[in-house]
Amino acid sequence: GYLWHADTGCVFNSSDLNDIEYFEIYNYNKLKLFRFSSTLDKFVGYTEFGIKQATAFNNNKDIIADARASKEYFCLNNIKNDYKSALTKS
Repeated sequence: GYLWHADTGCVFNSSDLNDIEYFEIYNYNKLKLFRFSSTLDKFVGYTEFGIKQATAFNNNKDIIADARASKEYFCLNNIKNDYKSALTKS
């Protein structure tokens, strides 16, 4: 069945790191609990449990540092290739 699920991704309009949003979304039974957004630079909760998790994650310097670093690690390198590929096909 569908219990715990996490999504990560990048939203971009250019290959400039400042134009990229990295996100992590955490779900339980198809209900969005909380997410990290690099635009907001923090975790945000959507349920009572999610708010508690977001607060705990925001107060953990290691978790916040990992989430912030993921923008450059996952998005920047891949988006340069994706953006270049998309422009050559449009």
